Amino acid sequence: MSQVEVRTKHLLGLKDLDADEIISILDRAAYWENHPVKVSNMMSGRFVANMFFENSTRTRFSFELAEKRLGAEVLNFSAAVSSVEKGESIYDTVKTLESMGIDAGVIRIKPVGVLQEVAKKITVPLINAGDGNNEHPTQALLDLYTMRKQFGEIRGLTVSIIGDVQHSRVARSNLWALQKLGAHVQFCAPDVMKAPDLDAYAPYVTIEEAVQADVVMMLRVQLERHEIGIMKSADEYRKAYGLTVQRAAAMKPHAIIMHPAPVNRNVEIDDELVEHEKSKIFTQISHGVPIRMAVIERALS
Repeated sequence: MSQVEVRTKHLLGLKDLDADEIISILDRAAYWENHPVKVSNMMSGRFVANMFFENSTRTRFSFELAEKRLGAEVLNFSAAVSSVEKGESIYDTVKTLESMGIDAGVIRIKPVGVLQEVAKKITVPLINAGDGNNEHPTQALLDLYTMRKQFGEIRGLTVSIIGDVQHSRVARSNLWALQKLGAHVQFCAPDVMKAPDLDAYAPYVTIEEAVQADVVMMLRVQLERHEIGIMKSADEYRKAYGLTVQRAAAMKPHAIIMHPAPVNRNVEIDDELVEHEKSKIFTQISHGVPIRMAVIERALS
């Protein structure tokens, strides 16, 4: 990592990380992306536990690949088959693994606020792999990395975040980080998907205005969370807020399409746009491993 002061080895969110620290992670990820060695022995003899108290496939695999590329020993822990199901607390589980000698932990959990409380009592560095609708810092970092690689810099970009803002940890982490790096963030969402806690930080615009941004970021819509109004039908959602082929045709020539995945095809984005030349969706996924390598290295260095 570059000589930026790291105030804490934990990575709990981007709201409290300053711009210099964010940029240093992006710079180090660029090193790893361009580093041809499939497996480095840099973290040989270090033990990292992936503690997933909420289901995940892509994020867990991405972290595991990153850890193994760094040469770390990986322990995978899934709450579905653990004593947490029998009533053990999340804190007790993390404390137990710390007592056994892990060097860092990657955690995904549903309740908001628990991770921050656990981190106060744990000395090994913890990395947030998603906590409720609070933050998902490594997703936002790989999004920033994708934008910077595409446009050269983030300052001055207009980024539209479209969809279920209320339940989105991706929207929150991106909002905090993009604004620190000088981007203009705007939201677009139906009333039942707006986040009142974010009203003071970014404006809401219409879908027609939203697709005029430099970056059009679609969020995964979890229709099961919404029982009222427009959310009754995936088709109605697509017509009102989806990135359709017609709407994509109105985008600026240089603009890009992003999505944290998994994608609901033909709901928030039309099937033929997922791998369109403007789409960076699979590029984003490819950036997850170098970003997470940089984050793990930061925790263990």
